[in-house]
Amino acid sequence: MGKPKWFRTYLFIWSGQFVSMLSSYAVQFAIIIWLSLEYKSAQVLAYAGIASILPQAIIGPIAGVYIDRLNRKNVMMLSDAFIAVCTFVILVVLKNGAINLFWIYILLGLRSVGNAFHTPALQAIAPLLVPQNELIRVAGINQIIQSVTSIAGPAIGTLAIASFPISEVLYLDIIGAVLAITSLLLVRIPNLVAQNKGSLLTVLYDLKEGLRTVSQNRGLSLLFFFAMAITLVVMPAAIMFPLLTTGHYGGGKWEMGLIEVAWGSGMLIGGGILSVFKFESSKVMLINTMYTLLGLTLLASGLLPEEAFIIFVIITIVGGLSLSVFNGCFTAIVQIEVVPEKLGRVFSLYFSLAILPSLIGLLFTGWIVDTIGINQTFIICGLLAIVLGLAAFTFPTLMQLGNNKTIDNNEN
Repeated sequence: MGKPKWFRTYLFIWSGQFVSMLSSYAVQFAIIIWLSLEYKSAQVLAYAGIASILPQAIIGPIAGVYIDRLNRKNVMMLSDAFIAVCTFVILVVLKNGAINLFWIYILLGLRSVGNAFHTPALQAIAPLLVPQNELIRVAGINQIIQSVTSIAGPAIGTLAIASFPISEVLYLDIIGAVLAITSLLLVRIPNLVAQNKGSLLTVLYDLKEGLRTVSQNRGLSLLFFFAMAITLVVMPAAIMFPLLTTGHYGGGKWEMGLIEVAWGSGMLIGGGILSVFKFESSKVMLINTMYTLLGLTLLASGLLPEEAFIIFVIITIVGGLSLSVFNGCFTAIVQIEVVPEKLGRVFSLYFSLAILPSLIGLLFTGWIVDTIGINQTFIICGLLAIVLGLAAFTFPTLMQLGNNKTIDNNEN
């Protein structure tokens, strides 16, 4: 497939995904604002976070196996359709009765189920369309698109929740899903469907193969380990950004929106850096540096006085940049190290493994914040992330990862 053709196809796919992500981000942020202002509780935000990721953690690995066995384009369309249908059902329920947390948690959980299939499938189609030497730049473009949604999504979500009840805001989810499905219907994506759809034993075997793909590659295993560790220590702070904004810095819904826009702006800058510059140095070195930089931003956020909101906004931009560069480099490394036929299960495995420590962090988030305070939570999380980022530089096998051509790590 020539470069102009693959590039046009990929951008067309992402145009639909952009609208879907934008609407989803707006709805998600509107829910966060509603929960934060309505309940002002770290525990409520933590439970919302758990509802958003627990289903994905449970079914993620199995979903990855099926993604590698099914048409990835169809998987994405069915996932979008599932999310739209579930949102519509919840919407009807909320319109006919009193709004309560139970239905909000259900909605977040159902979206998580759809994302368990959709996100790995989207990541796994890139190597089917994109030349290997362009993967890092495409990852940068992806970060740009995701960053634009991170900027515009909160603005749309803030405006929506300020103007309409939460039940009506959910319509954005349905509109985005319909447009995403339409864009996928109009393109052709190469298919790597397995000849044998597989019994349960076959699926379990393929799941084991996904584990072997990671475990037999020492560098990839270390990459997964540090990414999981960072997720564990950062999650308590990450979920509490709205409360830090309203509690410590005295902000409201518009200040919460501004912080999200700042984070998205940083991600946009990071994606632009990856897409414009072709990095010849180690991608892992960039990842480890971003771990450390992210930790520094969390540390500073907790140390700043309450009148330093503008500095907090600037620091948040840097934090978004660090996460964007990490995500782009991480995705490119996995796409280089793992053959396309196994990418679905490997990405699903990573998402699930990364989610498990997130759940641990979220379970104790309410207790942590109530015990030591919101500022101290950010300080401790930041210090731990800095230590992990610096420690990652000491593993030679990890530092060499991503410098080789694509290999199948399951060869006997």
